[in-house]
Amino acid sequence: MDKIFFLKGLVVGFLIAAPVGPIGILCARRTLTHGRSAGFLSGMGASSADLIYGFIAAFGLTFISDFLRAHQFWIRLGGGTLLCIIGVKMIIKKPRGESFFSTVRGKKLHAGMYTSTFFLTLTNPMTIFSFAAVFAGIGVSGTRGSVLNASVLILGVFLGSTLWWLFLVGVFSVFKRRFRQHELQWINRIAGLIIAGCGAFALVSLI
Repeated sequence: MDKIFFLKGLVVGFLIAAPVGPIGILCARRTLTHGRSAGFLSGMGASSADLIYGFIAAFGLTFISDFLRAHQFWIRLGGGTLLCIIGVKMIIKKPRGESFFSTVRGKKLHAGMYTSTFFLTLTNPMTIFSFAAVFAGIGVSGTRGSVLNASVLILGVFLGSTLWWLFLVGVFSVFKRRFRQHELQWINRIAGLIIAGCGAFALVSLI
């Protein structure tokens, strides 16, 4: 039974992470401009947030989901604003390759990349309800009161999400070698416009 829950969690985590949105574009852009480790750590930030929301949905922690639903306006406001800031920075900032960073600065940069995607993913509380709906659809809603089954399920969710980011980073790592500096600049601007546009749309949708 535990294996079934794990496999279902693996599929759910992969499928929920897979749709390419602003987080996916951000991770792809960071892979192209800063390398695989930057892209992967950005993806792991999103996976960590998925783990938290999967945990809430799997254990049926309704008091947390109710709180997030009640305050989703402010949460989404923060997320939309952050997307706009990141997008604008990407548009105006010239991309630099990973070789330009010292070890210490590189570590700080990677930590910032992880935390930015972590908080961006957390600013979408509807992810909880996506997990809850999918769990109910595949017959694991509530996990029959078993803490073990719920734990195995969310472990599968985390690893499934991680597999998606490994796949995405691997694909863009191949393309990275084909782009020159001026081409990366245009990719940076286009990605920035898309991300800022997503942030602007999120803010407008709150009105």
